[in-house]
Amino acid sequence: MATAGPVKSALEFVKTINRHDARRLMSLATDDHRFVDALGQVVVGKGELERAWEGYFELFPDYRMSVGDVMSAGGVVGLFGSASGSFHRRNWEIPAAWRAEVKKGKVSEWRVYTDNEPVWKMLGVKRY
Repeated sequence: MATAGPVKSALEFVKTINRHDARRLMSLATDDHRFVDALGQVVVGKGELERAWEGYFELFPDYRMSVGDVMSAGGVVGLFGSASGSFHRRNWEIPAAWRAEVKKGKVSEWRVYTDNEPVWKMLGVKRY
């Protein structure tokens, strides 16, 4: 495992997400932070990112990440576990992985890997 610094930064990012603290999340991100969701959609910059997280926390007020395994190499950290939450009193939990790029103690990119199909069905989203 690489230095504990990037792992510590990535785990603090997770902890802050789990607290639903979008403002604090911005203090852990670089100014040019990139968020890439499971569909490859990209959000760049702290202003857009903060609004996106606030909207997500509003949509899923009990959203939570559970990390079971962590791997790192240099400034790249892989986290593996599950994401869970609820929507209109219907609970969901899906396997998930996240990739964090950490530069100088801050997360410069946060990338999500998961199959959101169960959540989309709950939301009534038709993909095909």
